[in-house]
Amino acid sequence: MVDEPIVYIVDDSPDVRNSLSWLVQSVRLRAHACDSGEQFLAACHPDQPGCLVLDLRMPGMGGMQLLESLATRGIQLPVIVFTGHGEVETAVRAMKAGALDFVEKPFTQQGLLEKIQKALHEDRRRRQARDEKTRIARRIAQLTPRESEVLELVASGLTNRAIAKRLGISEKTVEVHRAKIMEKMHAGSLAELIRMVNRNQLWTTGIP
Repeated sequence: MVDEPIVYIVDDSPDVRNSLSWLVQSVRLRAHACDSGEQFLAACHPDQPGCLVLDLRMPGMGGMQLLESLATRGIQLPVIVFTGHGEVETAVRAMKAGALDFVEKPFTQQGLLEKIQKALHEDRRRRQARDEKTRIARRIAQLTPRESEVLELVASGLTNRAIAKRLGISEKTVEVHRAKIMEKMHAGSLAELIRMVNRNQLWTTGIP
């Protein structure tokens, strides 16, 4: 099932892959072990929910290179990376490259499982946010050019009178546009409408 999350494990050590696969499966999660970054990229699908547990130190494509490749390919799986004890600089670099969290070796099974659950929760949150943004963008695409103008001005905080003056139309006409916008956007209130637009950053520039 595509909706069932997968915990990807990327490590060049067969013992580590087997051990972590068993650990993940012991809490009824799906595990998919790969021996290299290249093998993971061949197996992973951007639409597949889950997370990635990644060893940074591997021959061939290293962990940092894989993180960069994920960003380039638009794969937004949360990533937990392994670092050696005291490798703070390495952990910081990995976080800046897009990793969600890191685990210092040696690690406890319970500690890793907690981070995996956190990563899966974050993956669900990100996907829900992307789905919401897509839904709202589709609703905005149904607006007329004038309704889009009015919506942008409403979201910027302008009153009906100010919008009417800005667009050279009557306040009554603004009210009609707003009513149609509320209907097309499926917004129950003005506050909900503004949250939809602002939370999803559908306009990134201010109104001059």
